[in-house]
Amino acid sequence: MADYPLSNRDLSWLEFNARVLREAQNPAWPLLERLKFLGIVSSNFDEFFMVRVASLKASIRRGERSVDSQGTSPRKLLEEISNRTREIHAAQYACLIEEVLPGLSSEGIEIGNPRTWTPAERRYLENYFSEYVLPLLTPMRMESDSFPAMGNLLLHCAFELVTEEGEVLHAAVRVPRNLGRFVPLPLLDGEDPAKKAKYALVEDLIASFAEKLFPGHRMRTSIVFKVTRDADSGVDEDREEDFLAAMEEVLAGRQNSTPVRLSISGRAPGLVALLQAGLGLGEIDTYRVKGPIDLAGFYELASMEDQQRDRREAWTRLRDKPWKPIVLPGPEGATVWDEIDRQDRLLHLPYESFDAVTRFLDEAADDPRVLAIKMTLYRTTGESPIVKALIRAARKGKQVAVVVELKARFDEERNISWASTLEQAGAIVTYGVARLKVHAKAALVIRRSQDGSIRKYLHLSTGNYNERTAMVYSDLSLFTTNEDLCREVSALFNMLTGYSTIQPFVHLGVAPFDLKKRLVSLIEREALRSTPEAPGSITAKLNALSDSDIATALYEAAKAGVRIRLNVRGVCTLIPGIPGLSETIEVRSVLGRYLEHARILRFGSGGSEEIFLSSADWLPRNLERRVELMFPVLDERLKKACDAILDWYFADNSHAYRLLPDGSWEPVAREPGAKRVYAQEELYKRVKRLAEIAEAPAEQLTVRRRFKTRG
Repeated sequence: MADYPLSNRDLSWLEFNARVLREAQNPAWPLLERLKFLGIVSSNFDEFFMVRVASLKASIRRGERSVDSQGTSPRKLLEEISNRTREIHAAQYACLIEEVLPGLSSEGIEIGNPRTWTPAERRYLENYFSEYVLPLLTPMRMESDSFPAMGNLLLHCAFELVTEEGEVLHAAVRVPRNLGRFVPLPLLDGEDPAKKAKYALVEDLIASFAEKLFPGHRMRTSIVFKVTRDADSGVDEDREEDFLAAMEEVLAGRQNSTPVRLSISGRAPGLVALLQAGLGLGEIDTYRVKGPIDLAGFYELASMEDQQRDRREAWTRLRDKPWKPIVLPGPEGATVWDEIDRQDRLLHLPYESFDAVTRFLDEAADDPRVLAIKMTLYRTTGESPIVKALIRAARKGKQVAVVVELKARFDEERNISWASTLEQAGAIVTYGVARLKVHAKAALVIRRSQDGSIRKYLHLSTGNYNERTAMVYSDLSLFTTNEDLCREVSALFNMLTGYSTIQPFVHLGVAPFDLKKRLVSLIEREALRSTPEAPGSITAKLNALSDSDIATALYEAAKAGVRIRLNVRGVCTLIPGIPGLSETIEVRSVLGRYLEHARILRFGSGGSEEIFLSSADWLPRNLERRVELMFPVLDERLKKACDAILDWYFADNSHAYRLLPDGSWEPVAREPGAKRVYAQEELYKRVKRLAEIAEAPAEQLTVRRRFKTRG
């Protein structure tokens, strides 16, 4: 098989984060939305360093010579990541300092710093510090032979102190997280609180008044810093009997695992050198920023209207106009079972309300005819209505079986808690599958009908059972009673919870067993059917693409003339537009107010179009090391809906980017005179129109012909 060119996955991810930054730089967004995008860039980097860079540094320690198909050495890749990250940081802080903060100030929202505080503000903040902040602080000595634990992703202030005898000492203080990052400042006489808001950062208070912590010492200099640690360490999969305990050990170790990045705001070479030595990090691992550190924490300011009711109206214009999730009305008095019996339903989040999913589980929990509920849980919330419904169902004596994935990174602690609670309620809980993550999203309800027959109701989704992310993640899911799909999902649950052998399915593709093979087969079939007169077509919307087998199949299909359109939110290692190889491949990416999360696949199939939804991205981890589902959309009405959704993503000309053959991305330019198209806005309008049609009296939907009046 030919060795086709691929971009490096990690460098491709950096370009995704650069596209997120481009959205922050876009003046079309309201100022507080731009601030959110800047925070997302920082949050993305946190996870990238905890996982991808941590893995790369482990490769260096193991002495590996290359980390990708191009033969890139891990040290060379680390250097490229470091250089590109610094470029993005520089642009990120230029946007913050030169555009967003001045813009907010002109709108009456000021974030001051010690250089801008008035004498009156300084006195107020000093009193605030003494009363509220100082009692919470714990100074820690920093010495070369006694270095304190710094945790993971926690803000600290470090100080260089001089004693009365002239001895130089070093100390650190953890910034408390339970006070809030932003300290409100009193307004001057005549300033309108409905139009003006001023804040100081709590770390600036600590740095400014730290001498109260160290009586008898003079503070020479200080910096603010944050340590990022390895979160890529895995659990001991062989500890089956005490797997919960093994996971808890992983979580405890994450706060003190190997450091991978040191982020610094401020100038103090001596302190930086001490931190680098104590953490075992070098200059390549040290990132200095010109402004407030950890912009992920600026979400607090961007969403502060609930605490500032008197300024709510003034701040509204600085945010996007909210799009309230829509509940599509069903037949009056119908149960959820009546509605699914009537026809399959496609749910499009967050344009439609997640209430449809919670209602499905709530009715299942409370309906005496429901006998059993089987479900997978990957990411949930601390107050999950889904889990509460499962607990209620179990306590009512229904057979409840839940596959809880304890290895869902950064959600492990919450999932451990829910798993224990579900077990106490009487549910059958399986902690995932050894050496695999269960990333599939499925809920199966078994119910006795009035005639005594057993009926199955199925929900399959591209996204998690999480009511919070359902407000900001764009996902698709299917409600159906299709007997074939229900039977195959039922068999899948038996495989996950028991000793059933792996079964080949007709309709479902299941990773890691046959999903990749099915995808390659679908791509190859499209190539075989393609002719110059009737070229094949493949359209896919994904979060990421880096699997070399899938990329190879796509390259081969492109050489056969298949027209391939990919809309990839993040990583894409496939390279479009290479003469003689990928000229028929187009790759785009759409960003916006919502995180694009749905995976939709469309194959022309010689005129008999097939559409699939999936929980899996086209990454090796999804296709080889996770339990994932790909399921078909069989209802012709819903297939047309998926067609329309896909087409809007490729029509976007306001928040879309195009991947070029050199690996760079450019914004999709609007043609002269063309209408502005924002895919997410159009999709919301589509759902609103569906709701209007469903609610309108029949006579209003009658199509009337209009004739010109003859003169």
